[in-house]
Amino acid sequence: MKNILIIGCGLIGSSVLRAVYSKKISKNIYIYEKSKKNILIIKKLKIRCKIINNFQKININFDLVIFCTPMSEYSKNISRINKFLTNKTIVTDVGSTKELSSKNVKKKLKKNITWIPSHPISGSEVSGAIHGNKNLFKNKWCVLIKEKNIKKIHLSKLKLFWKKLGAKVAIMNAKEHDFIFSVTSHLPHLIAYNLVKTATDFEKRKKMNLIQYSAGGLRDFSRIAASNEIMWRDIFFSNQKNIISAISLFIKNLNLFKNDIKLKNNSKIIKKLINTKKVRKKIIKLKQDINKPDFGRF
Repeated sequence: MKNILIIGCGLIGSSVLRAVYSKKISKNIYIYEKSKKNILIIKKLKIRCKIINNFQKININFDLVIFCTPMSEYSKNISRINKFLTNKTIVTDVGSTKELSSKNVKKKLKKNITWIPSHPISGSEVSGAIHGNKNLFKNKWCVLIKEKNIKKIHLSKLKLFWKKLGAKVAIMNAKEHDFIFSVTSHLPHLIAYNLVKTATDFEKRKKMNLIQYSAGGLRDFSRIAASNEIMWRDIFFSNQKNIISAISLFIKNLNLFKNDIKLKNNSKIIKKLINTKKVRKKIIKLKQDINKPDFGRF
C-alpha cells in the first residue's frame, strides 16, 4: 500500500503505526491526531510519517484509512477525509462494536467506498501513544466484518494487512460479533467498573479504608476498570441491546448465587464453582492465557 492514514494515535493507533513502519508495509504513513501529548511522543519515535494538522492543505488519495479514535468521533472525521477517498480505498476501524457504528459510518461515507470494520482483540487498560507496541497484535485475533457487496479483493487485502501485523484473522458478520463480545468483553468490563464502585461505596458507608487491603480479586478487577472511560461509554451505548440482555442474565445468575448462599445449598454452590473452573482450563487450552499462578506476574 502506498498511502495509509491512521486517524487517532493512542494505544491502538500508535501500535499500528509502529508495526506498519517496522514491517515496511506502506511507503507513506499519515497520522491525524489531536492530542499534543500523543503527537510529541510520536515525533520522539523518529518514525518516518507525516502528521496532518489540516486536511485542506493536502492532496493525497489514501489506499487504507484506519479509524483508531473512540467511535463517537467517527462521523466528524469522515467529513474531513471523504474527498481523499477513491473506489480503491479501504476504510476500516478498530472499534469494539460493529452494527450501530457501521450504520453511522455508511451514512456519512461517500458512495462506492469500501468499508470493512476490523476489531483487533489486543487492547489494554492503559491508553495513549506512550504505551504503543509494534508487537501488540502478534498472535492476537483480529475480527473482520464481512458485509454485503464487499469485494473479495478488498477483504483479502485487509486480511493480509492484519496478518502482516502479526494477527490471526477471523471473519464474521456484525450481528454475530456484537453478541459475542457483549459477553466476552463488554459485560466483564461493566462488572469490573461496578465492582470497584461497590468497593468504594462500602468504603464510604463504613468509613473504613478498604482499598488498602485489596486482595487479588479486587486488584485484578481494578486493572480492567482503569480502561479509557470515553471508549467504554461509546461501547456500552452502541451495543446497548446486547449488553442489557447480558446484564439481565448476569443478574439472574447472581440472584441464584445469592439464594444458594442464603440457603447454604452446598451441592449447588460446589457444582457451579467446579463448572466455572472448566472455562479457565478451556481458555488456557486455546492459548488465550498462560497456565501460571497469578497470570505469570511473578
